[in-house]
Amino acid sequence: MDLFALYQSRIADTLSALFPQLAGTPELLRRFVVEPPRDASHGDMSTNAAMVLAKPLKSNPRAIAEQLAEKIGEFEGIEAVDIAGPGFINMRLAASVWQKMIATINVEGADFGRPKEVPSGKVNVEYVSTNPTGPVHVGHARGAVFGDALASLMAFSRYELSKEYYINDAGGQIGVLARSAMMRYREALGQNIGEIPEGLYPGKYLIPAGEKLAKEFGDELLNMDEAAAIDKIKPIVLDEMMGLIKADLAKLNVHHDHFFSEKQLHGEDGDIRKTLDWLREEGLVYQGTLEPPKGKTPEEWEDREQTLFKATDFGDDTDRALVKSDGSYTYFAADIAYHRNKYLRGFDEQIVVLGADHAGYVKRLKAAGKAVSGGKANVDVKICQLVNLLRNGQPAKMSKRAGTFVTLGDLVDEVGPDVVRFIMLFRRNDAPLDFDFDVVTAQTRDNPVFYVQYAHARACSVFRNAKRDLPALDLSLDALQKADLSLLSDPAEIELIKTASQFTRVVAAATEAHEPHRVAFYVHELASAFHAFWTKGKERPELRFVNLDERTITLSRLALVNAVRQVLANSLEILGVSAPDELS
Repeated sequence: MDLFALYQSRIADTLSALFPQLAGTPELLRRFVVEPPRDASHGDMSTNAAMVLAKPLKSNPRAIAEQLAEKIGEFEGIEAVDIAGPGFINMRLAASVWQKMIATINVEGADFGRPKEVPSGKVNVEYVSTNPTGPVHVGHARGAVFGDALASLMAFSRYELSKEYYINDAGGQIGVLARSAMMRYREALGQNIGEIPEGLYPGKYLIPAGEKLAKEFGDELLNMDEAAAIDKIKPIVLDEMMGLIKADLAKLNVHHDHFFSEKQLHGEDGDIRKTLDWLREEGLVYQGTLEPPKGKTPEEWEDREQTLFKATDFGDDTDRALVKSDGSYTYFAADIAYHRNKYLRGFDEQIVVLGADHAGYVKRLKAAGKAVSGGKANVDVKICQLVNLLRNGQPAKMSKRAGTFVTLGDLVDEVGPDVVRFIMLFRRNDAPLDFDFDVVTAQTRDNPVFYVQYAHARACSVFRNAKRDLPALDLSLDALQKADLSLLSDPAEIELIKTASQFTRVVAAATEAHEPHRVAFYVHELASAFHAFWTKGKERPELRFVNLDERTITLSRLALVNAVRQVLANSLEILGVSAPDELS
């Protein structure tokens, strides 16, 4: 249950009753917010409803606030209401409201925070999609974690979705990959290949592919025409590379539902040709020339009349070329066809996770999504900034089985998937990230993943201690749900409950904004609140979770601990991070 959404709904109903003229404009009643005030001393909730509706109602916001505040004061659970500034309304909830939230969390369990209604529409989250010419490197790791956590967040919020990987298997790089594998094939047959020629992939990760080719074909490929041999091994080497990529991603607990081959877009009956025909029918393509771009000239820009897509009609900065002078399609033509393919598969919400070097693609991909769907599909492009690997503040050195870069596998092998996932999410995706091995592996409060997991483990230890010290006390979930929660009235207890109760609101906001880092920030805040309450128990014995002489209050406190433990677990589940019962 989202208390903020609950009171927002009650306020909207009250406004409709107070001002009947709002009944025909429901969109106005969705513009105001109910949120925590910036200053906690002002109360538990604040709304700007009077400010937002002043102009439509042609009234003074203070006058609206006075009428509304009087009615809010009659709501169940409202302890106090006051008006601040020109018309903000602050509300303080009764302790009983927060106490009931503990019961709600313990009853709903793993479903706490999950919306009751299933949203309409299908969501496609496309992420990683690195070229299948080598292992996933650290630069792609952040996008892998972000995309996977975002998909998990959307699934938690009951969206029907598919996690997709776009295989770039139609370009010339696959031929280069096959020729590189041929070098390793010859090496596997005992030939001295010397240095890998410039322009081929030198990484040792292709050695297993070469060995597989040698085992399957013997010296057969050596006696074939080179072009024929390359064509023969392309699908085999591509399959090997995708297996390597999937294995590395699996180390991070990243698994996709669907792998889309770019080759499906090309050819006489491919999606690109069909999409261009459709765009022409819709009048969205014309023959024209483009002004030379300012600054660095893009690779695909040509000073000639060409086939152009009316991208500016859909919010892009410039119209986009679709066909090169040699008759081949531009990359953007493939992008449009791919997004139309997604839309025809039923995905009206399309999320694309890209690296920092693709920041310039945002507007054009959004334009493509609008065009191919008649404005019905939304393409949200999320950019993941660079990751700097450090050791004690200095650039990190690691083994490089790829030959030229640090792989995701190297990173996970050293610190584990939980650390990689949480740290990658403990910063906004569009901000650069410093990944310092000395910080993220230390068991201190400066290490956010340890700090959060320790909170869950500490909550579990409370129950182990209670079972040891009070073996006759019933600690079943049923007993916790029947605990007298009215005993949890100390300000420190109420503050901890308030923090735990924020989870539903955080999930809703993170889902709407497509920002899983909000859950990471929140769970760290909850862990901090729990650790702080633990410390208060040392300073004030009456606040200890387990009191041998007061079994009733002990059961009430354990109900609180269980609720906090549940919200910690739900948060970590969304992030794809484990919630350990103990830490070594």
